[in-house]
Amino acid sequence: MPHVVVKLYAGRSEEQKSRLADQIAKDVRDILSSKDASISVAIEDVDADDWVEKVYRTDIAPNLDKLYKKPGYNPFKE
Repeated sequence: MPHVVVKLYAGRSEEQKSRLADQIAKDVRDILSSKDASISVAIEDVDADDWVEKVYRTDIAPNLDKLYKKPGYNPFKE
């Protein structure tokens, strides 16, 4: 039962988000041999001004050991 959550800067169109969700679901089906009915994809818009507090600090920084694709930035280093 894969559930994928994508958090991204607000401003993408509904068409872009729908296409992204469809492509993610296709890749999950192809790579994990999951049935389509078992896959869910959520997309959460986050204002750019809120990214560090609502995403980086809560989801990324404390979970670096679980990230298979790590970000190439650190908002706390200057």
